[in-house]
Amino acid sequence: MEQHLEIHTPLNTFYKWEKIQPDKIYMRQPIHGEWQNYTWKRCGGEIRKMAAYLKSMNYEPGSRIAILSKNCVHWVMSDYAIWMAGYVSVPMYPNMSPATVKQILEHSESKLCFIGKLDDWHYLKPGVPSTLKCIEYPFYGINEFDNWDALIKNAEPIKENLDYPIENLCSIIYTSGTTGKPKGVMHTFYNFAFAAEYAFPLLKVDNTASFFSYLPMCHIAERLLVEIGSLYTGGQISFAESLETFPKNLQETDPTLFLGVPRIWAKFQEKILEKMPQKKLNTFLKIPIINGIVKKKIKKALGLLHTDQFFSGAAPIPVDLIKWFWKLDIKIQQAYALTEDCCYSHTNFKERNKIGTVGLRFPHVDLKISEEGEILIKHPALMKGYYKEEKMTEETFTEDGFFKTGDQGKVDSEGFLTITGRVKELFKTTKGKYVAPTPIEMKFSANTDIGQCLVVGYALPQPILLITLSELAKNKSKEEIENSIRKSLGDVNETLDSYEKLEKTVILKNEWNIQNNLLTPSLKIKRNEVEKLFQANYQKWYDDKGIVIWE
Repeated sequence: MEQHLEIHTPLNTFYKWEKIQPDKIYMRQPIHGEWQNYTWKRCGGEIRKMAAYLKSMNYEPGSRIAILSKNCVHWVMSDYAIWMAGYVSVPMYPNMSPATVKQILEHSESKLCFIGKLDDWHYLKPGVPSTLKCIEYPFYGINEFDNWDALIKNAEPIKENLDYPIENLCSIIYTSGTTGKPKGVMHTFYNFAFAAEYAFPLLKVDNTASFFSYLPMCHIAERLLVEIGSLYTGGQISFAESLETFPKNLQETDPTLFLGVPRIWAKFQEKILEKMPQKKLNTFLKIPIINGIVKKKIKKALGLLHTDQFFSGAAPIPVDLIKWFWKLDIKIQQAYALTEDCCYSHTNFKERNKIGTVGLRFPHVDLKISEEGEILIKHPALMKGYYKEEKMTEETFTEDGFFKTGDQGKVDSEGFLTITGRVKELFKTTKGKYVAPTPIEMKFSANTDIGQCLVVGYALPQPILLITLSELAKNKSKEEIENSIRKSLGDVNETLDSYEKLEKTVILKNEWNIQNNLLTPSLKIKRNEVEKLFQANYQKWYDDKGIVIWE
């Protein structure tokens, strides 16, 4: 029988820790290289004062208040203050375009926006209506709005432990989306609480946990694992100051659990191989005693020496990459969930970790595979719908209440789920055959010369492979790269059906990143945008002689 727990609201959970461990450091972040510590008591004091200020604005209960900032202590405090004041938080990616910022602020009808840690505020500023009230965080030099510290300096805090019905809407999370405009996913206090109360005891995470926060906090995975995870376990959050200081900050934190998206794990691999080429690493790993020293040195260099659980999520991670890290005793646990299911679906556990799968169901998760192979999920913490999009919400659920994930998958005899592709990513070649690109792309992960890749082929007789080169490849000659790619192409084609076999590879000049709009803020490839950019060249590349083509 699956256990049924008593579910506590996020605010009540905060009040508990504020009372029983007031002097324990809850959050810490480096400012100009110096770590600043925030105890539960200090956080409580600032949150209660800001909540009092927000309540004094007399907005309607349930009004939306936005957060536009990179991860920091004030991001989390803003979220809790918004809830304590009886409002709904609308977190936004700090690396969106001004047009998307404007779209979300207007669609959500946000009454106020917290502006914080940003790489380029002047770039984003046109997206924030000049009539919208804003509050700026300290430390980040914006100096245009009311400052958080100034507002709370002489404010009277809310003294009582205000709480609201657990069924109340608490956050609208706009998905970054690999296609189309962002959709506002509505979650209640209950959804967050349910996911945390059931997941973290199973993962054996308690108040000794140390979380490292660097992925966008507005993404559901970071929000649930780090913000809500720290809240429900009483653990500690440490933040990265910048991309440049990320390695140093991670080393100084040495977290007990770590979440990386596949792109981050691939970058870690590149950095390790830059310092210790594969041949040398293989030799060391075969020598008793030395192999233990090498593994420890690598973990320490990454800042993961005392990490007990290593997670990967948000996008598919290649099996070869997981196997590579396992040899270093970094046993990545692949997980699977979506914004709409409140990041509560499947994970591999430390004790039960099956490479190539996304793991086992969490308690109270019902799973079905449709006739088309689509994964359908149902549990009590599913979203309440897309904000202002009743028709879209209706289309996303089956008649019996299952959420249509858009992912294809299969379940093995032990209950482990494997993702086999995306329903909408299938494309048809001119031979009339449908090709699922994701499983083919995963097969190229063993080649460390390849940074990113996409299998495309709409309206071509056979698919082709688009790739960008990794940092490691940039130190090699053109001939070495071509030989490496040609070999991978041959190896992969041997495993494919005839209609899936790749005709050739095209090496592109520039990598796909957030700045050129080819990656989402959570580092997933925007397949549609890449296709739009290069589709006009497909036929020409296909007709070119040679197996490896350079853009």
